Amino acid sequence: MANNNTLVVQQAKAALNQLKLEVAQEIGIPLSPGYNGNLATRDAGAVGGNITRRLVQIAEQQLSSFKR
Repeated sequence: MANNNTLVVQQAKAALNQLKLEVAQEIGIPLSPGYNGNLATRDAGAVGGNITRRLVQIAEQQLSSFKR
């Protein structure tokens, strides 16, 4: 199976990690920098889902301000 987790913009890695920590803190999931193998699947999914929701909101805001 191919790895589809490669970043298009490599400089975005730090920003995405920061977003992950912020989202986890907001929803009350104890997430530490580095390995989080003890995290329940449900909690990891909640973090990922909220990150996706936030990224979609950011993209929508950027697109709405885009003028042709």
